[in-house]
Parts: sequence; structure tokens; C-alpha cells
Amino acid sequence: MAYIVLQGGGEFQGRMRRSDLRAIALCGGMDAPMVIVPAAAAPDANHERAGRNGQRWFASLGARRVTVAPLIDRASAQDAGVAAALEQARLIYLLGGFPGYLAQTLAGSKAWQAIQIALGRGAVLAGSSAGAMVLCAHFFDPRAGQVVPGLGAIPAGCVLPHHNSVGRLWAPRLQKELPGAPLIGIDEETGMVSDAAGEQWQVLGGGRVTLYLEGRQFTFADGMTFRLADGKEIKA
Repeated sequence: MAYIVLQGGGEFQGRMRRSDLRAIALCGGMDAPMVIVPAAAAPDANHERAGRNGQRWFASLGARRVTVAPLIDRASAQDAGVAAALEQARLIYLLGGFPGYLAQTLAGSKAWQAIQIALGRGAVLAGSSAGAMVLCAHFFDPRAGQVVPGLGAIPAGCVLPHHNSVGRLWAPRLQKELPGAPLIGIDEETGMVSDAAGEQWQVLGGGRVTLYLEGRQFTFADGMTFRLADGKEIKA
């Protein structure tokens, strides 16, 4: 059984500490192997800096085995060594950046196959902003200006990151283009963590999660647990 962590952006700035600590706990603790994937930041040559930031952040939380995968393009996504490291990871973290590039880099690659194997073994898969977007069945690619297929780790839904700023502006259009699909608006510095079955999610962080579902809106704040399928809050 695997766990998914979706974050709305603004990672490594402190306010997503709780969701990152939850991810570390779920993956087996501070000595579990964790791998950061910086590919989404490669188009603007920001992958090295972003990867180092992530490595420093998780180390500051107490994690002792954090590495940055040299996964920045299609060739490295097909590298056997990169795939082997991902397959053995207990926490895999996809950085933010360019969602279209990230999806094209990973789709059908050895790296993505390795991530799926790791998930089958109970690993935690986390993504922030672009990293969260590509995990759903579909996502809105702002550069292409259209909805495109995602990687499908979450079979339904579409993530709207940075919901408190630009993400909320996408909602009216996506409600028309993806009728019936839950749209998941996640504020910056906010995360949501699934249970092992992927049916219930808990919000952790400074902002809110807004769920658009069948013409209705549901809003969830820090500590609240809900179902993605129907927007029902789960009381403790």
C-alpha cells in the first residue's frame, strides 16, 4: 500500500513542515532512503539549485539519507542507475517547475516504471506544484494552454496548484473541460496526504484545499480529513 502527498507550491519554506514530516514518518522514518527528482526545474536550468534546496530542507527535518537523482531529461529517465535508485527509495519527491516537461520526461520511462515498483512496495510519492499536477489522470499545462494526460498515479482528479493565486483562475475552464472530475485546488505552502488506499486525504499546512466537484465547492483547512470522491469531511 502506497501513500501520495500533494502540495500546492512554495516548498521548502517552512509552512509545509507538517506534511513533509508526515511523509517521512509514512516512508519509514529518518533513515529511510529518500530521492528528490528535479526534472521539472530543468527547462530553466534551476534543477541543481532546487535539488540542493530540497536536500537541505529534508536534512533540516532530520532525514539522513536524502539524495537528488540526476534525472533532468528523457535520456536520464531511461538510465538504469537512476531507475535502480528510485526503485529502492521509500520517499520520492517530485519538485515543481514545468509540468508538461516533467510528464513528457517520465511517461513510459524506466524511471516511472521504477517509481511504480516502489509504490507497489509501499513507498511514499510526493509532488509539489508541477510535481503534484502530473500525478493525476489529467492536468492543465499552462504553456500549452490545454488539458493533457497525466501519469495517472491518482486515477481521477486534476490538481490546481498555487490555488490562492493563479490556480483558482483555471477552475471555471477546467470544470467545463473535465466535467465530473474532481478539481483539487491546493494553496501554496499547503499539502494533502492520502491514506494507504488513496480514499481519504488530510490537509496539513498554512492554507486550504478547495475541491470542485459536480458544480459544488468544498473547502478544507489544516487538520481536516475528506474524501476526494464526494467531498465528505471525515470526522475524527
